[in-house]
Amino acid sequence: MEVEKQYKKRIVIKVGTNVMTNKDNRIVVPILKKLVDQIARLYEEDIICVLISSGSVIAGKEVLDGNTILDPTTRRQVYSAVGQPRMMRHYYSLFHHYGMRCAQVLATKRDFAPGKYRDNMINCYEGLLNQGIVPIANEDDAVSLSMSMFTDNDELASLVAELIHADALILLTDTDGVFDGHPDDEDSNLIKTVTTDQAVEQFIQSSGKKEGEGRGGMESKINVAKKTAAKDIPTYIANGKKEDVIVDIARGKNVGTRIYQEED
Repeated sequence: MEVEKQYKKRIVIKVGTNVMTNKDNRIVVPILKKLVDQIARLYEEDIICVLISSGSVIAGKEVLDGNTILDPTTRRQVYSAVGQPRMMRHYYSLFHHYGMRCAQVLATKRDFAPGKYRDNMINCYEGLLNQGIVPIANEDDAVSLSMSMFTDNDELASLVAELIHADALILLTDTDGVFDGHPDDEDSNLIKTVTTDQAVEQFIQSSGKKEGEGRGGMESKINVAKKTAAKDIPTYIANGKKEDVIVDIARGKNVGTRIYQEED
């Protein structure tokens, strides 16, 4: 489905669980408000965004922390099924405050396979964007099969960016970008730009995550960013808790780490 772009730019923004939660692993609504505020301001500049939002499992745990389900897959499904409408209630209220509309788009990996499912997904996104509605996407954890789940929401964000021919992909995390050492070390430096053939994975530290804290890490982000940039979609890894980070990137400021494809 070929649809003429109505907007100056289309930007896909992925916000991870580690951005929207506090040290007690609870959703911080003021952080969501700042994200929505930036999306609303960009909309006034003729830039429309798609938000890939994690958080449903954590939001479910907040109200079901004492559940007795032993099977981890079923437990995650239940957390997600309960938490997803809680997340959308937050977003609906926040966007409504700015006079904007949002919509929930839950996807499984099957929806991006070539053919009728992919065509249907394109129709959905184009229809929403055509009406000025901000799609809020997440994996449909309640029905996704373990063997065919997205690696993480970074992968989902990349697929959506490709699907809608986005002008940029922004992966928001809780660090300022890619460093040449551990982000907490004083002698580590932020790498401002990375090309698709530049080996920076060697600098990445492993991290242990608890249930509900998200499946992605920095290594995943770099991998996804390189694949996305190779499709002529510049990708940014930046700190989602920094003031105006999305707006600054959209306006071309030197924020976070930019991953791009070098021209021949």
